[in-house]
Amino acid sequence: MRYHNITKEDMLNGDGLRVVLWVSGCSHCCKECHNPVTWDPAGGLLFDEEAKQEIFEQLNKSYISGITFSGGDPLHAANRLDVRNLIMEIKESYPDKTIWVYTGDVWENVMHYAMMEDIDVLVDGEFQIEKKDNRLLWKGSSNQRVIDVKATLKQPNPKIPVLHCGDYA
Repeated sequence: MRYHNITKEDMLNGDGLRVVLWVSGCSHCCKECHNPVTWDPAGGLLFDEEAKQEIFEQLNKSYISGITFSGGDPLHAANRLDVRNLIMEIKESYPDKTIWVYTGDVWENVMHYAMMEDIDVLVDGEFQIEKKDNRLLWKGSSNQRVIDVKATLKQPNPKIPVLHCGDYA
């Protein structure tokens, strides 16, 4: 896996104060994406032990609520296995920290991925400039959904996602 940045103490990409891993690789290429530099799966830096240690040092802080995976797309084929392994390691070491994942894909296509069991919130859907609304909570366009993965997987029909929050604060 490759990545572009690790943001520390972020308040814009999920509940609470978070660390954000910006991965490389996205096939959605949304019009007016705010981060097109992350589209190339071969771009950025190799995610190595030093990068992982940087994330774990942040997660050790009691005031950090959790980690958000963004990019790029953490669920891009080039990232999926490494992201899954990192999520599992984080959940094992920090069971009380929340894990958020942003993807351009939709819940109905990714709900069967094994890693979903360890993800707390999934923000799904491509960014659509014509549906952009700066007032939206945790997402850029109104077609996207902020999904409570745990609650969704517990219900009889997990194909219908349970939303983590409303659209506006």
